[in-house]
Amino acid sequence: MASRKNRQKAVPEAEKALNEMKFEVAEQLGVDLKEGYNGDLTSKEAGSVGGQMVKKMIEQAEKQMSRKQQK
Repeated sequence: MASRKNRQKAVPEAEKALNEMKFEVAEQLGVDLKEGYNGDLTSKEAGSVGGQMVKKMIEQAEKQMSRKQQK
């Protein structure tokens, strides 16, 4: 696995939006996420934030695809 520093983002411009989504989801779930190191989170907490982010992104993609099919 590549180190975190060497991974290139598919859409670098999306980083800010994804970070905002991460904190929004964490707040909704009651997970104490903070800037920087979050090694004190349990695997369950971290996984729930990531899982909810994926769920939201899939919902957004489905809506986008639905709009394209309606045109």
